[in-house]
Amino acid sequence: MATVVLGICGSIAAYKAADVASSLVKAGHVVHCVCTPAALKFVTPLTLHTLSHNPVISTMDDEMENWVPAHIALAQKADVLAVVPASANTMACMAQGIASNVLTSLYLATRARVLFFPAMNTLMWEHEATQRNVQTLLARGHSVIGPAEKGTLACGSVGKGCLVSVEEITEAILACL
Repeated sequence: MATVVLGICGSIAAYKAADVASSLVKAGHVVHCVCTPAALKFVTPLTLHTLSHNPVISTMDDEMENWVPAHIALAQKADVLAVVPASANTMACMAQGIASNVLTSLYLATRARVLFFPAMNTLMWEHEATQRNVQTLLARGHSVIGPAEKGTLACGSVGKGCLVSVEEITEAILACL
């Protein structure tokens, strides 16, 4: 049984993180969901708590129960940190070492394997800054899986930027364990 920290960012694809959490729990793993504030506009803590069987961390205020902050404790026990979906903003913060929320702070403290599953508009994905950030993350030994080559995006356009399938995400995470 491994510990997976599921980092969830603000994207319409955030609802798929609930299915990923459920799949990993059914496979016998411990799942902790850490959400950016923007993620909670798309998926509720109650849904993620119910499916993961663990409380959701989204702010530093959620960390008041123990003397070791939750983002540090989770960073230390994580076998994998999977960011599903990974937004352009969160990937940029992580690439630059900016710890502006609980998830990006946890990222800086973890020594676990890190997987990114991007989901964003095609134009955002293709932007030079995003691609430079992806290269930085890859150079650190992290994995970037996706986005899907073609799909209908939230804005209605069709192109590269959709989150890869829940099955592909789950398989990639399980392969790391």
